[in-house]
Amino acid sequence: MITANASAETPKMQPSPAIAERRPTYEDILALPEHLVGEILLGALYTHPRPAPKHARAYSALGYLIGGPYDGGLDGPGGWWIIDEPELHLGGDILVPDLAGWRRERLPSLPETSWFELAPDWACEILSPSTAATDRAVKMPIYAREQVPFLWLIDPDARTLEVYERQGNGHWLLLETLRDNADVAQPPFEATLFSLGGLWA
Repeated sequence: MITANASAETPKMQPSPAIAERRPTYEDILALPEHLVGEILLGALYTHPRPAPKHARAYSALGYLIGGPYDGGLDGPGGWWIIDEPELHLGGDILVPDLAGWRRERLPSLPETSWFELAPDWACEILSPSTAATDRAVKMPIYAREQVPFLWLIDPDARTLEVYERQGNGHWLLLETLRDNADVAQPPFEATLFSLGGLWA
């Protein structure tokens, strides 16, 4: 096990230059073309295209494999909300993880707004060449700051899953790196088992 300090990397995906001279607002996100996903991270607007099929396949499959037992209670314990691409408004930042989950004991009902203001209990980012550095260097520290207990990073190209747990000092501890068709029973979803190979196109 190693401790990960994600803030050391420099993001490749740069903030949008169009509004670099002022602080971005939620209206800037709403004004984006439909093919772009916008996030406001540490006072800068980041944009990236909608996911490629291989990326979308990975989070759709994971949503099924995790959502069935934990959100729907199908052959699993239930007790969670598992949401695809939720919009998170956390401490001045606006993030859109590929997947996130809330324990229903913390979030008894879903919000009426189109976003969440309560940090999730688990977040998952599906890495792509255009987003991986930002996911690691910018978003991981924000998730840690907001005390998200567990974070998964999935790389469809490398066919890997990295499982992180937040430590009391605000750093991420890498619990496990799984590859290819490995069996997955990792926190916070260790009560069930699935094959990592089910995520790959």
